[in-house]
Amino acid sequence: MEYSIENEFLRIAVRQAGAELCRIQSKVTGTDFMWNADPDIWPSYAPVLFPVIGAIKNGFVRYNGKDYAVPRHGIVRNNPEVKLIEQTESSLTFGLKSSTETLEIYPFEFDFEITYRLDAHKFLQSYKVANSGEEQMLFSLGGHPAFKCPVHEGEDYTDYYLEFEAIENDSTWLLTKDGLVGNETKKIFDNTNTLHLDHHLFDNDALIFKHLVSKQVSLRSTKSAQVATVRFGDFPYLGIWAKPNGNFVCIEPWLGIADSADSDQNFETKEGILKLAAGELFTASFSIEIHE
Repeated sequence: MEYSIENEFLRIAVRQAGAELCRIQSKVTGTDFMWNADPDIWPSYAPVLFPVIGAIKNGFVRYNGKDYAVPRHGIVRNNPEVKLIEQTESSLTFGLKSSTETLEIYPFEFDFEITYRLDAHKFLQSYKVANSGEEQMLFSLGGHPAFKCPVHEGEDYTDYYLEFEAIENDSTWLLTKDGLVGNETKKIFDNTNTLHLDHHLFDNDALIFKHLVSKQVSLRSTKSAQVATVRFGDFPYLGIWAKPNGNFVCIEPWLGIADSADSDQNFETKEGILKLAAGELFTASFSIEIHE
């Protein structure tokens, strides 16, 4: 089931399963900006990442002496137990609560909510994580929206580029064949704020950035005027990814990161892990803005 909201500029739709954003459409031109989730290439639109991001070493984390097989990207993605909590003219809120089933693979009690809220040419994707248990909770959190690229007929993938708000000199952390973050880096930026897209850019999987100056990045074309801008001030990590044969690019704000290749698999020592006291609430958000 899908739910949609719209204003005079944008229409967005969200799948109930996994609370997954599945459409960003201009009301002015009818242009679609999201990847179509082609099952032969990559059958997703914008997975919600909680309580882990990316791969887990050997498929499990260890907490208090017990192993938990948390799935890649966590337990919200594609989960049919996610429910619509509230719909207004300008917002959709979905939620997932811990259960007997989640406690078998993730050892904390929680109340997770995600809200999509329209505001003129942009929408805010906001997260709330409440620790409903009696002990400190450990988690990560992130987005994974896939933007259509190219957007218009007559354009090529290589006509597109990412424009960052600041001059960058960061490197990507190379991933192992198991999707773990290795110890080697590769220079991506050399005193520039642009990253030109090419399918070979992702031959070795995602680009993983830990030390960007920018908190804003825009997807632009050299042949058309539309701009999609992601602002991610609450998120210290950023992933950029596509399938090498996929006409899309994912811009992924993360609070947390995949396991490192040399991880000891203890949840408490996982890089980027967030800690939330019993009864406390954590919030974070990023926005996507469309201009044509």
